[in-house]
Amino acid sequence: MKNLVIKKAEEKDVALILTFIKKLADYEKLSHQVTATEELLRENLFGKNSVAECSIGYFNDTPVVFAIYFHNFSTFLGKAGLYLEDLFVLPEYRNNGYGKEMLVYLAKLAVERNCGRFEWAVLDWNEPALEFYKKLGAEKLDDWIIHRLSGENLKKLSENKS
Repeated sequence: MKNLVIKKAEEKDVALILTFIKKLADYEKLSHQVTATEELLRENLFGKNSVAECSIGYFNDTPVVFAIYFHNFSTFLGKAGLYLEDLFVLPEYRNNGYGKEMLVYLAKLAVERNCGRFEWAVLDWNEPALEFYKKLGAEKLDDWIIHRLSGENLKKLSENKS
Protein backbone atom coordinates (compact mmCIF):
# COMPACT_ATOMS: atom_id res chain seq x y z
CA MET A 1 0.00 0.00 0.00
CA LYS A 2 1.63 3.12 -1.23
CA ASN A 3 0.78 6.05 1.04
CA LEU A 4 -3.00 5.56 1.13
CA VAL A 5 -4.70 7.89 3.58
CA ILE A 6 -8.33 7.12 4.39
CA LYS A 7 -10.53 9.93 5.66
CA LYS A 8 -14.16 10.13 6.65
CA ALA A 9 -15.91 12.12 3.93
CA GLU A 10 -17.12 15.61 4.72
CA GLU A 11 -19.98 17.60 3.27
CA LYS A 12 -17.55 19.41 0.97
CA ASP A 13 -16.89 16.02 -0.70
CA VAL A 14 -20.43 15.56 -2.04
CA ALA A 15 -19.52 16.25 -5.70
CA LEU A 16 -16.59 13.82 -5.46
CA ILE A 17 -18.81 11.15 -3.90
CA LEU A 18 -21.34 11.53 -6.72
CA THR A 19 -18.51 11.20 -9.25
CA PHE A 20 -17.41 7.93 -7.62
CA ILE A 21 -21.01 6.67 -7.63
CA LYS A 22 -21.36 7.41 -11.34
CA LYS A 23 -18.05 5.71 -12.15
CA LEU A 24 -19.12 2.65 -10.15
CA ALA A 25 -22.46 2.60 -11.99
CA ASP A 26 -20.62 2.75 -15.32
CA TYR A 27 -18.44 -0.19 -14.27
CA GLU A 28 -21.49 -2.19 -13.20
CA LYS A 29 -23.37 -1.25 -16.39
CA LEU A 30 -26.06 0.37 -14.25
CA SER A 31 -25.67 4.07 -15.09
CA HIS A 32 -29.31 4.23 -16.11
CA GLN A 33 -30.28 3.54 -12.47
CA VAL A 34 -28.40 6.47 -10.91
CA THR A 35 -30.82 9.11 -9.69
CA ALA A 36 -28.63 10.36 -6.82
CA THR A 37 -27.95 14.08 -6.74
CA GLU A 38 -25.59 16.20 -4.69
CA GLU A 39 -28.59 17.43 -2.70
CA LEU A 40 -29.76 13.90 -1.88
CA LEU A 41 -26.25 12.84 -0.88
CA ARG A 42 -25.80 15.95 1.26
CA GLU A 43 -29.06 15.24 3.08
CA ASN A 44 -28.58 11.49 3.52
CA LEU A 45 -24.85 11.40 4.29
CA PHE A 46 -24.42 14.66 6.22
CA GLY A 47 -27.89 15.89 7.19
CA LYS A 48 -29.55 15.90 10.58
CA ASN A 49 -30.89 12.38 10.07
CA SER A 50 -28.06 10.92 7.98
CA VAL A 51 -28.48 7.25 7.16
CA ALA A 52 -25.07 6.28 5.79
CA GLU A 53 -21.40 7.18 5.98
CA CYS A 54 -18.68 7.56 3.39
CA SER A 55 -14.91 7.25 3.55
CA ILE A 56 -12.45 8.19 0.83
CA GLY A 57 -8.92 6.89 0.31
CA TYR A 58 -6.29 9.26 -1.06
CA PHE A 59 -3.00 8.40 -2.73
CA ASN A 60 -0.72 11.45 -2.82
CA ASP A 61 -3.77 13.66 -2.18
CA THR A 62 -5.64 12.10 -5.13
CA PRO A 63 -8.94 10.36 -4.28
CA VAL A 64 -8.61 6.77 -5.57
CA VAL A 65 -11.12 4.66 -3.58
CA PHE A 66 -14.39 5.26 -1.79
CA ALA A 67 -16.81 3.31 0.35
CA ILE A 68 -20.37 3.97 1.47
CA TYR A 69 -21.61 1.99 4.46
CA PHE A 70 -24.22 1.95 7.19
CA HIS A 71 -25.35 -0.06 10.18
CA ASN A 72 -27.85 -2.88 9.98
CA PHE A 73 -28.96 -5.20 12.77
CA SER A 74 -28.71 -8.94 13.32
CA THR A 75 -31.55 -10.31 15.39
CA PHE A 76 -29.67 -13.60 15.80
CA LEU A 77 -26.58 -11.87 17.19
CA GLY A 78 -28.51 -9.12 18.94
CA LYS A 79 -25.94 -6.65 17.61
CA ALA A 80 -25.46 -4.08 14.92
CA GLY A 81 -23.54 -5.00 11.80
CA LEU A 82 -21.70 -2.88 9.29
CA TYR A 83 -23.05 -3.12 5.75
CA LEU A 84 -20.87 -2.01 2.87
CA GLU A 85 -23.14 -0.59 0.19
CA ASP A 86 -20.44 0.40 -2.29
CA LEU A 87 -16.70 0.10 -2.66
CA PHE A 88 -14.96 1.36 -5.78
CA VAL A 89 -11.33 1.80 -6.72
CA LEU A 90 -10.61 3.91 -9.79
CA PRO A 91 -9.46 1.53 -12.56
CA GLU A 92 -6.08 3.17 -13.00
CA TYR A 93 -5.31 2.60 -9.30
CA ARG A 94 -6.38 -1.04 -9.00
CA ASN A 95 -3.99 -3.82 -7.97
CA ASN A 96 -2.17 -1.55 -5.52
CA GLY A 97 -3.94 -2.84 -2.40
CA TYR A 98 -6.23 0.18 -2.01
CA GLY A 99 -9.45 -1.87 -2.00
CA LYS A 100 -8.01 -4.14 0.67
CA GLU A 101 -6.88 -1.16 2.72
CA MET A 102 -10.40 0.25 2.62
CA LEU A 103 -11.82 -3.10 3.73
CA VAL A 104 -9.27 -3.29 6.57
CA TYR A 105 -10.28 0.23 7.61
CA LEU A 106 -13.97 -0.76 7.61
CA ALA A 107 -13.29 -4.04 9.44
CA LYS A 108 -11.47 -2.07 12.16
CA LEU A 109 -14.40 0.34 12.31
CA ALA A 110 -16.81 -2.59 12.71
CA VAL A 111 -14.69 -4.05 15.53
CA GLU A 112 -14.38 -0.65 17.25
CA ARG A 113 -18.17 -0.26 17.08
CA ASN A 114 -18.69 -3.78 18.47
CA CYS A 115 -20.47 -4.94 15.32
CA GLY A 116 -21.29 -8.62 15.06
CA ARG A 117 -20.59 -8.81 11.33
CA PHE A 118 -19.43 -6.95 8.25
CA GLU A 119 -21.38 -7.70 5.07
CA TRP A 120 -21.77 -6.66 1.45
CA ALA A 121 -23.24 -7.90 -1.81
CA VAL A 122 -21.37 -8.56 -5.07
CA LEU A 123 -22.78 -8.86 -8.58
CA ASP A 124 -22.57 -12.49 -9.69
CA TRP A 125 -20.62 -11.62 -12.88
CA ASN A 126 -17.92 -9.62 -11.08
CA GLU A 127 -15.31 -12.40 -10.96
CA PRO A 128 -12.40 -10.13 -9.97
CA ALA A 129 -14.32 -8.92 -6.91
CA LEU A 130 -15.57 -12.41 -6.02
CA GLU A 131 -12.04 -13.80 -6.14
CA PHE A 132 -10.66 -10.83 -4.18
CA TYR A 133 -13.20 -11.26 -1.38
CA LYS A 134 -12.62 -15.01 -1.28
CA LYS A 135 -8.88 -14.43 -0.74
CA LEU A 136 -9.74 -12.19 2.21
CA GLY A 137 -11.69 -15.00 3.82
CA ALA A 138 -15.17 -13.60 3.14
CA GLU A 139 -17.88 -16.24 3.17
CA LYS A 140 -20.14 -16.39 0.09
CA LEU A 141 -23.73 -16.93 1.23
CA ASP A 142 -25.36 -18.88 -1.60
CA ASP A 143 -28.40 -19.79 0.46
CA TRP A 144 -29.65 -16.19 0.78
CA ILE A 145 -31.49 -14.45 -2.05
CA ILE A 146 -31.84 -10.68 -1.91
CA HIS A 147 -35.31 -9.29 -2.54
CA ARG A 148 -36.02 -5.65 -3.33
CA LEU A 149 -39.04 -3.40 -3.57
CA SER A 150 -38.48 -0.06 -5.24
CA GLY A 151 -40.26 2.55 -7.31
CA GLU A 152 -43.88 1.81 -8.15
CA ASN A 153 -43.90 -1.59 -6.43
CA LEU A 154 -42.71 -0.04 -3.17
CA LYS A 155 -45.39 2.62 -3.42
CA LYS A 156 -48.09 0.00 -4.15
CA LEU A 157 -47.17 -2.05 -1.10
CA SER A 158 -47.06 1.04 1.12
CA GLU A 159 -50.61 1.77 0.00
CA ASN A 160 -51.55 -1.91 0.48
CA LYS A 161 -52.33 -2.26 -3.25
CA SER A 162 -50.04 -5.16 -4.08
